[in-house]
Amino acid sequence: MTLFILGLSHKTAPVEVREKVAFDLAQLPSALGALNACPGVTESLILSTCNRTELYCDIDQAALREPLTWLTRYRNIGADDITPHLYHLDSEQAVRHALRVAAGLDSLVVGEPQILGQLKDAYRTAVDAGTVGKFLNRLMQFSFSTAKMIRSETDIGNTPVSVAYAAVKLAQQIHGSLERRSALLIGAGDTISLVANHLAGAHIGKLVVANRSLDNARALAERVGGSAVELSDITSVLTQVDIVVSSTASRLPIVTRGIIDVAMKQRGYEPMFIVDLAVPRDVEASVGELEDVYLYTVDDLEHVVSSNLKLRHEAAAQAEEMVHLQVRDYMDWLKVQGSGTTIAEYRAQGERMRDELMSKARARLERGDNPAAVLESLANTLTNKLMHHPTASLRQSGGSEEYVRVARELLGLDGS
Repeated sequence: MTLFILGLSHKTAPVEVREKVAFDLAQLPSALGALNACPGVTESLILSTCNRTELYCDIDQAALREPLTWLTRYRNIGADDITPHLYHLDSEQAVRHALRVAAGLDSLVVGEPQILGQLKDAYRTAVDAGTVGKFLNRLMQFSFSTAKMIRSETDIGNTPVSVAYAAVKLAQQIHGSLERRSALLIGAGDTISLVANHLAGAHIGKLVVANRSLDNARALAERVGGSAVELSDITSVLTQVDIVVSSTASRLPIVTRGIIDVAMKQRGYEPMFIVDLAVPRDVEASVGELEDVYLYTVDDLEHVVSSNLKLRHEAAAQAEEMVHLQVRDYMDWLKVQGSGTTIAEYRAQGERMRDELMSKARARLERGDNPAAVLESLANTLTNKLMHHPTASLRQSGGSEEYVRVARELLGLDGS
């Protein structure tokens, strides 16, 4: 049997191809059953995200084309349409890929953590579907533990690589846990939506969205569990919030030094973290001169992101070394499983010979044959049967020194 991965990802296929072979969670159980029913496939798992679809299989070496045949048929897509975008990995390459995917090393944003959760979901679905056995189970456990080790022993996941994420990370550095903090988001575009998502993920205590269009503010606020106000009401809200993030298309500053000065006095100079992601700026530059106000512009955060990308890629190089060691450990385990199977088969073969000869010996004894003669015949026949294949193979080897050396070691002829 062989570990085998057939897949495509953001690195090999555009979105219009990826979407043709994507699976949603509701489709996976039946798809797994169909894939696992293919000739030669004994275990299977399907990982499908917006950036990749991958089939993980334990499969007979002679059946490696079955997953592609199944995928094209199941998804009703021509092989020529997807074959140029596919990668085929087996044995050690498949193991390395699985570990790299789990750790985020193969992701669009190196080190992103979402893929690990998606892989765990795919694994649980396959377990529930009954398509995971010893080899894929072990592979997933190695993948999960490797990802955890990389996150705990490197900085690959500790450095924000988007301005929205960086803004929230800086807020946490200033305020600590955000569960008892409040935030005002000014605007309702894509950038503010990303910030809202990250704040919600950080369990912000209270979230207020202000926008010129109250409907747009409400739509975003409802999605992240916040409230909405009109842009003209931010003066009253500023006295109640610890974090302000603004990104609008205004040509003039929305947040002035005057209104922040008033808000800080009313707050008793409790620290306020302000991020201005707009160009032109939404926040007057002089706001940063106020006591206990921490003002960052988009340029400040871009610098953070640029530095962090460098750090993340340095951490990725360290992570690759850790993956290499874990791959070696998995392959060592796999070799033990292979030898274990061989040992079990060899022992079963010997026991079949023994049982067959014992049955014949008993029949002879029951007929009244001489017991000593029966025992001698049993011993000679069993010895000849056990020695026949090894001696025949040694003769056919042509006297190869390496073959003979290994044979002598296996047969216990050296040092015995």
